[in-house]
Amino acid sequence: MVSKPRMEFPRPFTTVDVVIFSVIDEQLQVLLVQRPKGGEEPFPGRWALPGGFVNVALDADLEACARRKLREKTGVESPYLEQLGSWGGAARDPRGWSATHVYFALIAGAQLTLTKGANAADVAWFEVDALLAKPRMAFDHAEILLAAVERLRAKVEYTSLPAFLLPEPFTLPQLQRVYEIVLGRPVDKSGFRTRMLAAQFLEEAGAVEGDSRRPAMGYRLRDRDSAVVFPRTFSPRGSPLGGR
Repeated sequence: MVSKPRMEFPRPFTTVDVVIFSVIDEQLQVLLVQRPKGGEEPFPGRWALPGGFVNVALDADLEACARRKLREKTGVESPYLEQLGSWGGAARDPRGWSATHVYFALIAGAQLTLTKGANAADVAWFEVDALLAKPRMAFDHAEILLAAVERLRAKVEYTSLPAFLLPEPFTLPQLQRVYEIVLGRPVDKSGFRTRMLAAQFLEEAGAVEGDSRRPAMGYRLRDRDSAVVFPRTFSPRGSPLGGR
């Protein structure tokens, strides 16, 4: 029997955090959990991104850990999930040197039943821009949230990512509105429908009730695992479409 080599150096804490985005009440929102208020846990009572330590017995890899944490908090099995990056250092966690691997998820959150979990005092949605204006989050999670928002808004300029924030089926005007909410500005309407349908990432789902109470065509995503990349970026309403 071959013995395992002895570890001659201390190992850092390894965690996975998930930035969970949704559009609720016409706002881009993020899901946060409140740290325990008593005991010896760091940052008592502060709000933080959902996440936790990698469980080597349960998690085959980092993405499996992220999906487990997401499922524990929202009950959602297969949302859009993308790796954002890694943060590490001796000062980010008072318990010791730690590294976290961060993912962001996009879900239709209006009808979700949230679960606070065993190590959280509470769980709630927060409006992103208001939170970033006065960040007071645990660990370095305000920095991570800002990076996630910047990544999301940059990619929304040229991808189909906002479609993952809508419950299906949805109409094209509803999809355009979500683009505008995430970007924080109007999108030119004249070419929106043409661009969405030409990209062939949507399939018809039959007539649904539109925002004006009139029947409209509903759509679903053909593929929920990846976003479509458009050849041009979006421009504000009333200006020509830009290129990149």
